[in-house]
Amino acid sequence: MNVVLHSDDINLLSHWEKSLDRKCEIVDDLNDLKTMRDKVIIINYSAFNSNQKDFLRLLEENANQVLVLHRTPDIGTAREVLGYGAKGYGNALMKGHFLAFAIESVKDGMVWLHPEFTSQLIAQIPAQEDKNLSRILDKLSQREKEVAILLKDGNSYKEISEKLSVTPRTVKAHAHNVYAKLHVKDRLALALLLR
Repeated sequence: MNVVLHSDDINLLSHWEKSLDRKCEIVDDLNDLKTMRDKVIIINYSAFNSNQKDFLRLLEENANQVLVLHRTPDIGTAREVLGYGAKGYGNALMKGHFLAFAIESVKDGMVWLHPEFTSQLIAQIPAQEDKNLSRILDKLSQREKEVAILLKDGNSYKEISEKLSVTPRTVKAHAHNVYAKLHVKDRLALALLLR
């Protein structure tokens, strides 16, 4: 799946190109994106902030995965663009490794948000009374259960590593095992399952 970049800000295009270790197509005219199929499209929020809903739905209908990046990201805008069909939302000036991970996530059919936004969204999911949490967690080792519960509560990998006195890399390994054993794709899906 090819990566296409569109922005009304030449500096952002330059930043994205430098951050990515891959060949990307740059599209200057927003309307040219409407004819694209099966692409990962990275678009600056300010480039299309009027008529977002129809535009994102059109791109999604053409089997595109859209990652919206914003110079001043906020949780309200994240909810809005994800609700319209974008597969990812984050800071337009994020570091290259975050950008690469975001692209790979949306290519794999997952929704990508900057970890801070994911934690905020998880914290806003209301807890359900009748969930049989122990039955769901029975498939996990003791350490995986601890990690799963902390993830459910919206803790970041770094926060979990500090609470459990392990490295963030170890937390990621446990989290990967939790996702696989519980058949979920990411922290948000895990939180929805467990809350």
